[in-house]
Amino acid sequence: MSGRLFVVCLLALGAALAAGAWWLRESASAVTVDEIGDKIQTVRRGRLPVFASDGDVATLYRFAADRPDALAGVVCTCGCVNFGHASNRACYIKAERGAEQTFTSHAAT
Repeated sequence: MSGRLFVVCLLALGAALAAGAWWLRESASAVTVDEIGDKIQTVRRGRLPVFASDGDVATLYRFAADRPDALAGVVCTCGCVNFGHASNRACYIKAERGAEQTFTSHAAT
C-alpha cells in the first residue's frame, strides 16, 4: 500500500470515528438523579434510557413512550401522586420537549 493511500485511509477512519462519537454524544444525556432520588436521562425520541434498555423493562418503557394515551388515565398505586405524578405514565416519562424525552427510573425501581 502506498503512503498516500495509507494516509487517506487513516483520515477516512478518523472522520468515521469522529462522526460516531458526535452521534453518541448527541443521542443521550448523562444519567443524573432527581429531587426524589430517581435516576433520569434525556434521550432522543425512539431511544430508551440506559436503565431501561433490556428485557421486559425495555418493553414497558417503550410502551409508555409510544402509547401516551394508554397510561395517561391510569392512576399509579405506589403513592407517587405525592410526588406530582398525575398518571402511571409519569412513572416512566418525566418530561417531553420537542424531539427529546426525559425518562425516570421510578417505574424500574
